[in-house]
Amino acid sequence: MLEPSHNDELPVIPGKRYFTIGEVSELCAVKPHVLRYWEQEFPQLKPVKRRGNRRYYQRDDVLIIRQIRSLLYEQGYTIGGARQRMVDEDEGVSSTDVQAAIREAIEDLEDVLEVLKKV
Repeated sequence: MLEPSHNDELPVIPGKRYFTIGEVSELCAVKPHVLRYWEQEFPQLKPVKRRGNRRYYQRDDVLIIRQIRSLLYEQGYTIGGARQRMVDEDEGVSSTDVQAAIREAIEDLEDVLEVLKKV
């Protein structure tokens, strides 16, 4: 998830079961409207909705939000890139696996290019 060094500036997550959107906003240094937007963009983020559609986040949700925040604000990912990175992590796809697949695809394309040059 989130490296310990990345959350030096963020407060410690209290030992509560549920957090309101305002509390999560403070814990993650992200405004509430951004949290609502991220819910639409990241399928992993599913807060419990109760009483009048109020959102209640659990500790795992807060950790996911901190990971999203790190990917977007610290590591420079786009929304789409961060979403894909999180999907890849959920599926256990590592960046070395992706790099190996890219190298293999490049080699295949170079082989095709050589064949086309001969024609």
